[in-house]
Amino acid sequence: MNVKRWVALVVAGVLLLFSLGINTIFALFKADFLGNFDSLMAGNNLDVYENVIEGDNFDKRIAYLKVDGTIQDIGSSTLWQPVAYDHQFFLEQLDNILYDDSVQGIVLSVNSPGGGVKESADIYKKLLKIKEERQIPIYVSMDSMAASGGYYISAPADKIFAHRDTITGSIGVIMQSINYQALAEKVGVKFETFKSGEHKDMLSPMREVTAEERAMMQDMINETYEEFVDIVEQGRNMSEADVKKVADGRILGGTKALEAGLIDEIGDEEAAIAALRADYGLEDAALFEYAYDMGGWQSYVGMKIGSIFGPSAEEKMLMKIMTDYSAPKMMYLYGEY
Repeated sequence: MNVKRWVALVVAGVLLLFSLGINTIFALFKADFLGNFDSLMAGNNLDVYENVIEGDNFDKRIAYLKVDGTIQDIGSSTLWQPVAYDHQFFLEQLDNILYDDSVQGIVLSVNSPGGGVKESADIYKKLLKIKEERQIPIYVSMDSMAASGGYYISAPADKIFAHRDTITGSIGVIMQSINYQALAEKVGVKFETFKSGEHKDMLSPMREVTAEERAMMQDMINETYEEFVDIVEQGRNMSEADVKKVADGRILGGTKALEAGLIDEIGDEEAAIAALRADYGLEDAALFEYAYDMGGWQSYVGMKIGSIFGPSAEEKMLMKIMTDYSAPKMMYLYGEY
């Protein structure tokens, strides 16, 4: 490498460090005058802003919310790495609506195969609280999929729209484990287990499930399933018998879901928004969405720091493998488990 290239590299390095320094200083002063430095560096100081989609009446507003992806709490978006579905951020949006009197309606777009039992219940409970305390309408627009947990969170809506080719239903609970005892024995791998009670290693991949344990697990699944059925009964004003006709885990297209009473109309997102406006006199209401403010200095500093000090793709994959909690758990989930 010749001298000119070395000089160019040194100059580029100096400029990079200078830009990082300047932007970091601005970031620190913006972060409550140094008070939130730890939060900033952890990636937890992301500003939230409201993006107006349409309409000009800001005294009466419609919140547009979106659940896109598997409903699981796998961490929040940070300066270092965003996540597809941010469970905590979505719950914060619901909290904002609960205390914002200007929000007079909600359009919830759902494109999800479902997810965790707890996370789905988190959303359901907050939506129900909004309906009871704020008494504002909630309309759901189902995208390509709103199955299992995706349907669970849709059930309390005042009106549900779906496309003809939307995959919905899958009302039920699933829990799976894998047993590789025979494979381990074949390759000479032996596990030694010390436990405090007979069932402490229940669903261990290294032994068969006993009949007693199978009954225990099925009882737990049945209890959670009945809760799901109750949610649909209450939300759709259906009898238990009518719900259970389609609550055997089957999926339905939009037309069949309409016949079964699981949705109200065939229509897209625009139809759901237009119906909410017309039904509740919100024709000129501003339609807005919540979003992370990832622009400006945050995006710039995040990119610079992340590119220099952030983990590589291989390291990210290893961290995911090491930190994923792989124990069996109950899911409201359709498709790959």
